[in-house]
Amino acid sequence: MPTLNYLEAGGSPFETGRMLGRFGAEAMQEYARHSPAWATVMRHRGTPAAEAMASLVRARFPRIRDELQGLAAGLELPFEDVFLWNSRGDLWAMAPDGCTTVQEAGALRRITHNEDGDPAFAGHCAIAVCAVEGGASFASFVYPGSLPGHTFAVTEGGLAMTVNNLRCLEVRPGVPRMVLTRALLEATSQHEVCTLLASNERAGGFHLTVAHRAAPELLSVEFSSEACSVAKITGRKLHANHALHPLLSDLPQIVTGSSRHRQSRGDVLLADGDPLRLLADSGDASFPILRADPADSDGENTMATADIRIGPSCIEWQVYEHPAQPPRFHMIDGHANIEKPQRAHPA
Repeated sequence: MPTLNYLEAGGSPFETGRMLGRFGAEAMQEYARHSPAWATVMRHRGTPAAEAMASLVRARFPRIRDELQGLAAGLELPFEDVFLWNSRGDLWAMAPDGCTTVQEAGALRRITHNEDGDPAFAGHCAIAVCAVEGGASFASFVYPGSLPGHTFAVTEGGLAMTVNNLRCLEVRPGVPRMVLTRALLEATSQHEVCTLLASNERAGGFHLTVAHRAAPELLSVEFSSEACSVAKITGRKLHANHALHPLLSDLPQIVTGSSRHRQSRGDVLLADGDPLRLLADSGDASFPILRADPADSDGENTMATADIRIGPSCIEWQVYEHPAQPPRFHMIDGHANIEKPQRAHPA
């Protein structure tokens, strides 16, 4: 089984991005930039939509733009190309990002999440612990060549967030969704998360599960260019990367066979009592919840599983390479606990 790496990055936004870029450079240079996904996204170079997104990021999120510039420097790729890659889900509904999340409200809130992505990145992803000057420290699952924040993350400020793809078909010029979720890692409350999303033009869409140490609620948030919907979770729920909220019921979106079947199968299994067992399920052989087939129908495999427990004083969480095996990382808030794994040093 491919190894999930550990990475520490920090300094200025540019320096942090450069460290992340150096970590992901090999996978991006040898695989991603030669892939059909890259070619599809790069067709948008110089388009009005891409230029509008870049202009909004430059004006509203200059620190994240600096991080993207550092990422490009570390990857040794043109900034425009890296910006487009980090806008892939806004420009292309079938970008290979999936995910399944089990949400449990109550006295001890729990978010358990399968991170599904391009199987070619297996062995090239990491838990990145980032301390960015002038911003919040956090730990996030990271893909090569991508900003932190669009997968799962926990911040030192007490925020926990997991992210599921929405395959929106109608996208307006706006802030790329991966820039928005990176910005959310600076949020100090659930209210700030919702305000940031509501106050910015949004390009593509995501579903978020959001918790904070200081708030009793567990929130389900769906957003697209058209709407932003926030719902409080009661009991136990499941989300399998297509819009479910009534406010987005008319959202033009692609609901793949995998997404639909993971949702229906997961809903049946919710009463089982063990989210990790649910996320390891392969009872539907054609569309399993745990996705390990190189010929997966959406071109996605489960890269990691996070099990996050949010208490009033701290967030304790584990990261698994397989949800039925012992965890690889034990975490408290935004840093590694117990014994640090071997560090991945950028070249």
